[in-house]
Amino acid sequence: MFPSEVSGKRATVPHDVVDAHHHLWVRSRAPQDWIDPVTMAAIDADFTPADLPAAAHGVTATVVVQSANLWSQSRELLAIAASDGGRAARIRGVVGWADLLDPDVGDRVAALREGPGGSALVGLRTQVQAEPDPAYLDRDDVRRGIAAACSAGSVRPAAAAGSAGAAGSAGSVRPAGPAGSGGAAGAGSGAPGESALVFDLVVRADQLPACARLAAALPEVSFVLDHLGKPRLDARTGAAPALAAWKQGLTELAARPNVTAKLSGLVTEARWDDWRTGDLRPAVDHALEVFGPERLMFGSDWPVCLLASGYGGWMTTLGDLLGGLSPDESAAVWARTARRVYHLEPAHDLTESKPTESKPTDSKPTEHKEGHV
Repeated sequence: MFPSEVSGKRATVPHDVVDAHHHLWVRSRAPQDWIDPVTMAAIDADFTPADLPAAAHGVTATVVVQSANLWSQSRELLAIAASDGGRAARIRGVVGWADLLDPDVGDRVAALREGPGGSALVGLRTQVQAEPDPAYLDRDDVRRGIAAACSAGSVRPAAAAGSAGAAGSAGSVRPAGPAGSGGAAGAGSGAPGESALVFDLVVRADQLPACARLAAALPEVSFVLDHLGKPRLDARTGAAPALAAWKQGLTELAARPNVTAKLSGLVTEARWDDWRTGDLRPAVDHALEVFGPERLMFGSDWPVCLLASGYGGWMTTLGDLLGGLSPDESAAVWARTARRVYHLEPAHDLTESKPTESKPTDSKPTEHKEGHV
């Protein structure tokens, strides 16, 4: 059994729950070279829609996120979302990969949107965390690529953004300033913060300042920070200064109103075999302080979370960490923010609120590794 998981412990979540961040991969088609077969044995396998435990835990919709730098994986994930198996697994959105330095990136993303399952494409992502330069996002060619990719195809209609019933909420405030004010980055001319596609930021903590500069330079693009920017939560010697630097970086990024963030991937930033809910609280509390519930969303980071927690165990832990929120604030984190930001269809035919139960897994590694998705 994983740390912090107690047999039979249950947490009640709202009727509508959106898992805004999980992965699927078949390694023969989308290699996962970052997986260490010894220390990451729990995820050294293929994961398909049939394996996804979201529906079993009362999740009503999910967003599957790329894990390989391949156009082919983006196409495969879109096809899955359009399939009967994908719909049964509650997959409603796809964050695909795009080559930002491809001069034809806009056309290639438009082709994805026009292809099989293209209507499920809600965002794009590249592995910025793997770039050694902390100022990678300051490059003009990178910014041009983001602007072109996220504006590919038609701009989402304003009605879609409010489909979750959150119009006028704090989380839907868009940055002021003229559209297309991206300067040398060559940003598009869509409405501020209402780009056709969202750009997910999977970055290291030391890259957060560059993320803030990027969001300021491209105010018409909606950015989502994955895993809160990966704060160091392992409580080892030297972690306190790193956590303080992360807090400063997150505060600066949260000042940009075209940025939201995911409460995801935190258990794997702690000690995989020896973490407690309290180890994660400083990060979640700070995120709530600077972003507010209307700009935060739940993500499981499954199957990567299996390195440190079961799917239900993370939901239980997050429920504990969000215990001080009002029902309306809680509903924002569990679903409303994700539906608004990713323009997901409204929830239909919701049943009674379902409890989630921690489920142990036999295999767990014992050391922290960098570079997971």
